[in-house]
Amino acid sequence: MGHNHSLAHGITATGRHRKRLVAVLVITLTVVLVQVVGAVLSGSLSLLADAGHMLSDAAGVTIALLASWIAGRPASDQRTYGYQRAEVLAAMANALILVVISVVIFTEAVRRIGAAPEVQTDIMLFAAILGAAANVVSLVILHGAHRESLNVRGAYLEVLGDLLGSFAVIAAAVVIMVTGFNAADTIASVLIALLILPRAWTLLRDVVDVLLEASPKGVEVQMIREHILSVEGVTDVHDIHIWTITSGVPVFSAHVVVEDGVLNARGADQLLDKLITCLGSHFDTDHCTFQLEPASHSEHEAHQHA
Repeated sequence: MGHNHSLAHGITATGRHRKRLVAVLVITLTVVLVQVVGAVLSGSLSLLADAGHMLSDAAGVTIALLASWIAGRPASDQRTYGYQRAEVLAAMANALILVVISVVIFTEAVRRIGAAPEVQTDIMLFAAILGAAANVVSLVILHGAHRESLNVRGAYLEVLGDLLGSFAVIAAAVVIMVTGFNAADTIASVLIALLILPRAWTLLRDVVDVLLEASPKGVEVQMIREHILSVEGVTDVHDIHIWTITSGVPVFSAHVVVEDGVLNARGADQLLDKLITCLGSHFDTDHCTFQLEPASHSEHEAHQHA
């Protein structure tokens, strides 16, 4: 016996915030263009690094938008959960892009050590301030939504890193203007590369947890087990599985051993309603499956395997 709630296709966490992602994408691409032109005119590696980082952000947001559209496609007999995992794969691609960008920036910075070129600080400073302002606007747009979706969270963290990167470029420009120490530009670019890596690792770790079907963060399996056992008529529960299809779509299944007398048509239905209510109050999911097993059958199985 089981009780199932169908998945609500087309309303994944990323899909609910598509407009926000589009707004951030437009802002990011505009700033990338300004910063690339500024980097070429000023000769600033740190500004080019910040532009590269923002370009990776734009790529990540684009991937997330495409994935949210793909994830909204209906399920089929071949893909019973539809394409919702596409969002998770997009988040993984996003993390890998961040790693590549940071390595490229770091390599170029190392090449420049001891041979820092002259930098036009006025252009560099203007482009960095513009980038910082755009990042603040993007953070405001994404705030709140980043708690619901891996992809939105990835975009949020990238924009936050961009803001810190812009501050590093601004600081480098000020140092060069005041002291003439051109190596500050190279140092800032290294700092930007180092800022990217921890965020990429965090995002990649969360993606791996989803792909390995680990229990969602904040979910205490033992607590859920105890609450199920507290339902009248339940004697045991085993084979509990809790995993995530994609951000905002958790799934639960369990084998529930019940007293034999409960398993009449009306009793089973009432028990399932109680289990669903219990689960819903402690674990926010619209998709759960319970296999009800009579205690006598469970004892018979235990005897056979003894």
